[in-house]
This record gives sequence, structure tokens and C-alpha cells, in this order.
Amino acid sequence: MGRIIFYEDKNFQGRSYETSSDCAELTSYLSRCNSCRVESGCFMVYERPNYMGHQMLARRGDYPDNQRLMGMSMSDCIRSCRMIPMHRGSFRMRIFERENFGGQMHELMDDCDSIQERFRMSDCQSCNVMDGHWLMHEQPNYRGRMMYVRPGEYRSFRDMGMGPMRIGSIKRIMESC
Repeated sequence: MGRIIFYEDKNFQGRSYETSSDCAELTSYLSRCNSCRVESGCFMVYERPNYMGHQMLARRGDYPDNQRLMGMSMSDCIRSCRMIPMHRGSFRMRIFERENFGGQMHELMDDCDSIQERFRMSDCQSCNVMDGHWLMHEQPNYRGRMMYVRPGEYRSFRDMGMGPMRIGSIKRIMESC
């Protein structure tokens, strides 16, 4: 079970809100969120409500300034979060070149540091996650913006509110953080 505490101001100041589960709208509890502390587990934090927009993985630790956690190009407030459960067992996902599961299809059961080199696939616009929790990265070697996907169908990555994003690498979330 994970636990995260959000604070209105930087450096863990101001009012706080603690949760051990998903929260679609943090402004229901705090007027803003500018720092957080992950006491256990892993969470994805999002710049917009309803798990939309830019997102970052927050592992156990202190994040006194969301600008450092989220990146300077993002808003300074966290608006929603998802707790990432520990997954034990196999990992399996299908990635597709185009939206709505069109174009080339490849199946993954392990990490892929470069979709282009491994599959000769120039783009990835949809996926079906059968098992496990995954992070999709914008650039090869697990760099750049990231997107969290859990079991389910993702017909269009554009619908996740991140704007255009090309997937360059994919990694399993295996640790309990």
C-alpha cells in the first residue's frame, strides 16, 4: 500500500492532504499543490485533473518543489494522482503503429529501450495492456516525457491529454518503489 502527502506550498508548507489511493481532483482538498512527500509505494502525478496532461513517476522520497519533479515546461501544480499497485506475475502488452489498433502490431513481455531499433516501427499510437503496469517514454533509453499505462485498451494516446507524443521506449514497473 502506498502513501503520499501533498502540500499547498513549496517545501512542505501550508495545508496538506494525504492519500493511499487514486485522486482524480486534488483541488477538492487543497487550493493548489506545490510539493509532496511519498512515504511508501509509487504514484503517478499529473498536471491536470482526471489523470490528464504531463505525468511523472514519484517514488519514495521528498519533492519540495514540483518544478523539479514535473519539469520546467509544466505547470507548477499537481492536480491528480494514481497509486501504482505492485504487480507480481507476467507482463504483456501489444503496441500498434496507429490509433484504434491499426498498422503494425508487436507484442512485448519485457522492457524495450528502442522501439525503432527493435521493431523498425516509426510510431506507436495505441496499445492493449494485458498484464502488468508499464511506463512509455517519449525517447529511446527511457528518457523524455512518460505515460503510465495499466491493464486495459488505449485506442489513442492523444485522448490522454498529453498532446502529440511519439513513443521511443517502454519499461515495466517492477519494483515496489
